[in-house]
Amino acid sequence: MIRARIAIALAFGLLSSPAWAESVLISGGKVVTNAGPMLESGDVLITDGKVAAVGKRVAAPAGAQRIDATGKWVTPGLFAGLTRVGLADIGLDDSSDIGTEGADAIGAALDAGPAFNPASASVSVSRAAGVTRAAIAPEGGLFSGRGAVVRLDGAPDSIAAPQAFILLDAGERGASQAHGSRTSLWPTLEAALDDAASYPARYRGGQTGLILSELDAQALSPFARGEGLLLIRAERAADLLQVMALKRRHTALKIAIIGATEGWRVASQLAQSGTPVLIDPMNALPQSFEQLGARLDNAALLKAAGVKVSIGLMPGGDEAFQARLVSQYAGNAVANGMRWEDAFAAITAAPADLFGQRGLGRLSVGAIADVVVWDGDPLEVTSAAEHVFISGQEASLATRQTALLARYRKIVLKPKG
Repeated sequence: MIRARIAIALAFGLLSSPAWAESVLISGGKVVTNAGPMLESGDVLITDGKVAAVGKRVAAPAGAQRIDATGKWVTPGLFAGLTRVGLADIGLDDSSDIGTEGADAIGAALDAGPAFNPASASVSVSRAAGVTRAAIAPEGGLFSGRGAVVRLDGAPDSIAAPQAFILLDAGERGASQAHGSRTSLWPTLEAALDDAASYPARYRGGQTGLILSELDAQALSPFARGEGLLLIRAERAADLLQVMALKRRHTALKIAIIGATEGWRVASQLAQSGTPVLIDPMNALPQSFEQLGARLDNAALLKAAGVKVSIGLMPGGDEAFQARLVSQYAGNAVANGMRWEDAFAAITAAPADLFGQRGLGRLSVGAIADVVVWDGDPLEVTSAAEHVFISGQEASLATRQTALLARYRKIVLKPKG
């Protein structure tokens, strides 16, 4: 009985998979490194959780596990730029949402990390689709709260970077929470940043801040001092210009933009300011007045202008927990003019850089060994992951769906007697 329970836990990634071999050689595949030219037939050696070698003929140490990747693709693991994976399982049932909804206008102290469930069905499904890392965040409010970067290996200690960024809204939702008006949005944001930058001095002796409670000021303070990433949601061109103006006024802040539906309108300014964007390239139909300029080639136009582009799932969307869709999103960006190499980097190296995760998103010597072997082009919807390594450990591709398939395909219908 105990052995059966351990087997089930391993199948769904509830426990870390053991390292059956210290080294793994993946040979003969089409290798996408994100650190140089693509290798039409190359090898990747994994040793002790790191990429030990990449090249055309790599010698493996004695006893190494070998995977023949001839005719297959070998890539870095996918990094879902912003999702609710592990915070929600389905989009139509509130009871499945175990995440952190910001009920108040300002919820800077909210923290997605402790709410993350590594055993969530959405985690195993995403892992089976080649997603090895994801950024997760709360939703709602002017300040939604702090997000984290997580590994999708299913291990209990899978928070790779807690409180890695803080999410705030400079669009319609944020304006509705800032006294219901865009005219009060930016003064409110400025006052909140001032409260946080002045913490704890402003709150000594029972004093209060201009906008923030002491708890929210404490949570926001490192980000207001430039010690963490401010991820600001803005969609229309006018709001994007305001975010860039905020960046010029506060040069110490680390700012990136999420959304940027009308980013193509101000692409040159975004590139000149060095402001990265995280977008949904499937957003072609405006869902609000701030998205009237939506177009399918937004990602291609932004990248062509020199903007640092990452691809993710937007918070608040019905598919925000479906991290597995990032490869399809990138594929659609290619279909609408983005170079394949740029689109793939937008779901691997670019989000890793955006969220400060060095050593991820590339296959180069010393990189963390998040590696996926695919049976075809990873941006094609018909392709599937055959092997997924997270920090050098091969992860289970079993999901609830595969378990149900195995269970019910054995059912034999008996003839009526």
